Amino acid sequence: MIYVSPNARFGTDAVLLAGFANPKRIDRAVDLCSGGGIIPLLWLSGDGPAEVIGVEIQAECCELARRSIAANGDGERFRVVQADLREIAQHLPREHYSLITCNPPYFTAGSGFVNKTEARTIARSEQLCNAEDMCRAAYYLLKYGGRLCVCQRPERLADVICAMREVGIEPKIMRLVQQRRDSVPWLVLVEGRRGGRPGLKCLPTLLVEDADGGYTAEMKEIYGRYGDASKWQDN
Repeated sequence: MIYVSPNARFGTDAVLLAGFANPKRIDRAVDLCSGGGIIPLLWLSGDGPAEVIGVEIQAECCELARRSIAANGDGERFRVVQADLREIAQHLPREHYSLITCNPPYFTAGSGFVNKTEARTIARSEQLCNAEDMCRAAYYLLKYGGRLCVCQRPERLADVICAMREVGIEPKIMRLVQQRRDSVPWLVLVEGRRGGRPGLKCLPTLLVEDADGGYTAEMKEIYGRYGDASKWQDN
């Protein structure tokens, strides 16, 4: 059970990031820009990490996440912190976590689609945080060797890589996502490691649809980790 609202929805990108991060049971994780908590909730529908904290600045999103936690009985392993990630040191301990995820705003401030509400503007554009803010928060939270996993639009890839390296998180794995084989990539997934050695591995492109317009076998497997894939719908 995942509560959403017109201002706090999720789509395929969040599900792909949850799968890409692939947490281990021993991980202690933080999901930055957590929205309604979709990524932690997906993880905990399976085995999931030992502990996960969702950090979100918007009160409505935090309330939706807390309602989902109560509905699913995940309160022992998942909690929500309403906070500005630029002030993360006031809320969470330093170098305590092994995995950070972030599905950040995709557009620079003042660009992208015009949204009808302030809440949607905050979620979609860098009004309150940018790639540098995200990476500084992740570096503060991560143990040495810990992972930061991010999704972003491909045209922002250089921003993500430069921001990671600037703080000491080395980009290690990258994967592009295409809707169909004949379309251009619409998403990129990047994993960096705090203190990692240089060297970026590019995985094969992930295809969402097959030649018949249905989900590819890999997409069915990803969705299937979190329930019956035939019942999933994007918002």
